[in-house]
Amino acid sequence: MSLYLVRHAKAGSRGEWNGPDEHRPLSKRGWSQAEAIAARLLKRSPSALLSSPYFRCRQTLEPLARLTDLDIANDERLAEAEPFGPVIDLLLAAADGTVVCSHGDIVPDTIAALQRRGCEMLTAADWRKATVWTIERVGDQFTTARVWIPADN
Repeated sequence: MSLYLVRHAKAGSRGEWNGPDEHRPLSKRGWSQAEAIAARLLKRSPSALLSSPYFRCRQTLEPLARLTDLDIANDERLAEAEPFGPVIDLLLAAADGTVVCSHGDIVPDTIAALQRRGCEMLTAADWRKATVWTIERVGDQFTTARVWIPADN
């Protein structure tokens, strides 16, 4: 079964944003990246969309939600500064085709944890915004992972 772990697309600058960081939206480039992610993942027949409650993560999945008519469910385990262990639990319980969107601290920690569990990395790591990790799972074993580079690079 295939799962997809997305690092949110480019958001506006933290330093230039005056509101709560949780409400910081995608930039114009980020919306383009989100559209590209949606076009690519649509071909994979996503079954569920899970997101950090931060706006930039939800917005990253909005184009895919429109194309698939799937709702985006918030999951606090995917928020910034959360531990990776509960994210592993989420991936273990996820249905085939689930798309999960999180942050630049959660994604590398989660991938490193999968690798420690024996998951084979088929590509070099890439932690840039708008990357998508395809993770294969058989039962409770994560077997392989590969990253798709952002479409706008």
